[in-house]
Amino acid sequence: MYICSRAIAPIARNVLSRATVRPAIATCNFHTSTAKKDIDQAAKYIGAGAATVGVAGSGAGIGTVFGNLVIGYARNPGCKQQLFTYAILGFALSEAMGLFCLMMSFLILFAF
Repeated sequence: MYICSRAIAPIARNVLSRATVRPAIATCNFHTSTAKKDIDQAAKYIGAGAATVGVAGSGAGIGTVFGNLVIGYARNPGCKQQLFTYAILGFALSEAMGLFCLMMSFLILFAF
């Protein structure tokens, strides 16, 4: 092992002494192909479609809220004002979730 290190050491010193320091130049080597861009575009459409599914859930939630409001009126007409207040609150929360889903869909399509 000692003989090997005696033979390699002069070569390593010679190579390291000739090493030059190159200035750092910023280069952009990032290129995308058209196939990659097509895949990215397809992924955006799939993600936007998946985010839009929440709007259907919002519609089902609104239908459930007002369906139960009608059932509540039928069972207890005396609590009409309180039931209507709760129904409007449920409608607002359900609609807000649908709008958040729609907003995420538009963000996926146009911001990324």
